[in-house]
Amino acid sequence: MKRTVAGERTTGTVVAFDFDVGLGTVEVSGHPGLRYRFHCTQIADGTRRVDVGASVGFAVVPAHGGVFEAADVASI
Repeated sequence: MKRTVAGERTTGTVVAFDFDVGLGTVEVSGHPGLRYRFHCTQIADGTRRVDVGASVGFAVVPAHGGVFEAADVASI
């Protein structure tokens, strides 16, 4: 299975989003179970909100603690 690497731009579906906390999870298209978390400040249009089920494009970037997260999350 192809793994998404840091800096690569890819697509996926928002599978969870907590509006109160501002944290979400996106699953990479074609790779069930390959998920990255993101903070609402990473939503590209500045709304700080995204619907569960939305198709998005995003970049994978290094985060604290040696993990990776989604950044520049944009609806497609």
